[in-house]
Amino acid sequence: MRIAIVTGGSSGIGRSAAIQIAKRQTGVILTYSTNRSGALDTVATIEKEGGSAVALPLDVGRSETFPAFRESVAAALQATWQRDSFDVLVNNAGIGHLAVPFEETSEEMFGQLVRVLLKGPYFLTQTLLPLLADNGAIVNVTSSAAHDSGVAPGYSAYGAMKGGLNVLTRYMAKEFSARGIRVNSVAPGPTRTGFADNAFERFPDAITAAAATIALGRVGEPDDIGLAIAALVGDDGRWITAQNIEVSGGQNL
Repeated sequence: MRIAIVTGGSSGIGRSAAIQIAKRQTGVILTYSTNRSGALDTVATIEKEGGSAVALPLDVGRSETFPAFRESVAAALQATWQRDSFDVLVNNAGIGHLAVPFEETSEEMFGQLVRVLLKGPYFLTQTLLPLLADNGAIVNVTSSAAHDSGVAPGYSAYGAMKGGLNVLTRYMAKEFSARGIRVNSVAPGPTRTGFADNAFERFPDAITAAAATIALGRVGEPDDIGLAIAALVGDDGRWITAQNIEVSGGQNL
C-alpha cells in the first residue's frame, strides 16, 4: 500500500486532500497543529470509508521539532503499515491573514509567514526526504496570490512567500528527479476554508465579491483543490513534474 503524509489535515484543503488520497488505496498520515479534534474527525472519515490513517501533531513553524516528527512518522509507518518509507508528501499546512497594507506589515508578521509558509516546507521536506521512497511525489500548496491573476493589495508578504514556494517546487523537481520523485505545486484561488479566522464566514459579502472575479462564477470548495492534489500525486499525474497549477475556476480571467 502507498502511504501519504498530508500536513494540515484537520480542516479545509488538507482534510479534503487526505480523504481524496485515501480513497485511492493510500494510507495517510495527516498532521495538525491545534485542531486535534478536527484531525481525529478526518481519520474517522477515512476509516469509515475503508481506509487507514494516523494523525500526528506538527507545528510547521517550528523547524527544530522536525527531527522528532520524523521519528514519529517512522514509528507510525512501522506500526500501522509495516513500512519503513512513505510515497507522497503534501506540504499544505499554513496560515492566512486579512489584507495588511505593505507599509503596515510588521517584521513579526513577515517572520511568521517565512517560518510557516517557506522555511517550514523547505526543511520539513529535507528532514523527511530519507524516508520518502523513490518514484514518489510531492505537492506544495501555494496560492494564486503569487500569480498575476491573484495580485491584490494587502498580500505582499503572503504572496511573496507563496511565490518563493513556487520557485522552490521547480528546484525540488530538478534535484529529486534522479530518484524519480515528481514535485509540483497547486495554487488555489479564493476557497471556502477556515483561513484567516473564518474570514468568509465572518464577512459573507467577501464571498460575493470573490465570486465576481471567478470565471466559473463561484469561490472554490476544499474538494475542488483536494481532488486536484490527489490526481497529481497518483498515477494520473505520473508524467507531470515541476509544474505550478492554478486551481481557481479562472480567477480574473
